[in-house]
Amino acid sequence: MTISIIISLCVLILTAYIFDVSAAKTRIPSVVLLLMLGFFLQIAADKIGVLVPSVNEILPLLGTIGLILVVLEGALELEINKSKFPLILKATLAAIIPIFTLGFGVSYYLNKIEGVPFHLAFYNAIPLTIISSAIAIPSAANLLKSDRDFVTYESSLSDIFGVILFNFFSANEIINFKSISGFGSDLIFMLSISFIATIVLALLLDKITHHVKFVPIIVCVILVYAISKVLHLPGLIFILIFGLFIGNIDELPRNRWVKKLHPTKFKESVNKFKEINTELAFLIRAMFFILFGFLIKTSDLFNPDTIILSVSITAGIYLLRLIIMFLLKIKNQPILFVAPRGLITILLFLSIPELQRTIFIDKSVVVQVVVLTAFVMMFGMISYKKPQENIN
Repeated sequence: MTISIIISLCVLILTAYIFDVSAAKTRIPSVVLLLMLGFFLQIAADKIGVLVPSVNEILPLLGTIGLILVVLEGALELEINKSKFPLILKATLAAIIPIFTLGFGVSYYLNKIEGVPFHLAFYNAIPLTIISSAIAIPSAANLLKSDRDFVTYESSLSDIFGVILFNFFSANEIINFKSISGFGSDLIFMLSISFIATIVLALLLDKITHHVKFVPIIVCVILVYAISKVLHLPGLIFILIFGLFIGNIDELPRNRWVKKLHPTKFKESVNKFKEINTELAFLIRAMFFILFGFLIKTSDLFNPDTIILSVSITAGIYLLRLIIMFLLKIKNQPILFVAPRGLITILLFLSIPELQRTIFIDKSVVVQVVVLTAFVMMFGMISYKKPQENIN
């Protein structure tokens, strides 16, 4: 039994790697293939009568670790300098506006038409408004560098702002000055912890000479995030600050703290750290989407009772995206299609307590929106013809 599991896992991971490598040629995002792989594995297991142990509890675990690694991966890739400020501003607006606009639109419909309390409706709608950096960033690998940078900034910030807003609604049933000021205090407290933890981990990354160096740092990052979640603090802020700090050490003023890190030598350690984190993120992301595909039921995927709402939400996502791109004067066509819902949407949906879920945004809606946005992105990528990049 043990050997069979090992062989199965090895074959699945190698298949996921082939999907990832072949994405450049086929232009089919690997996540689409991973979801299909998991879905058809489930059908095959049912047909031949293979009993698979319950893996429902593993999905949130993989999702949480995957979220940390993917956001860290994105933060490490973000360049912070004056030349990037216009791009960062556009990406920030493109990340924030849909969360509130789409969230308000879905909530208004559920409140006025279905009679769902607005606070509850907005709380349930937030996961559907967030772009999945776990899907968007690797799927944008074949775009022009400027487009890749935009997708990285936008999807990473969408994850962070979306999770912060979700945590706020999760912790506060009544929105008033007291709840806002309390959340603001938590935010300031988390920022303080983030700066301290970032400096400590950066010093450790620079000073550790043991041959095992990077895994303990990643474990510490996960630990800080987990502790922040126990304290109901927005832990993704720490991930962002840590990634931005060590990834942009060359851009920081040469004060006494930065000089202690020996920037030239430190940069070499950061590059190796990036490689380890990227490979771990690939592994966790692949297992998460295969497992999610395996857990998708045919009745959820083809549920006729929810398909109209799911298609409407998906259409709203891309209509709003088209309007935002027009207003921000973003003319790059492929970016329009890179707005997938995925890991973060699933993870947040699963974290909503049963008593606070609305029957109108259920598992079927989440599954259908995730699949629909993945296929829209796939067709967008297939139709995209990459121009020659200017190397001057």
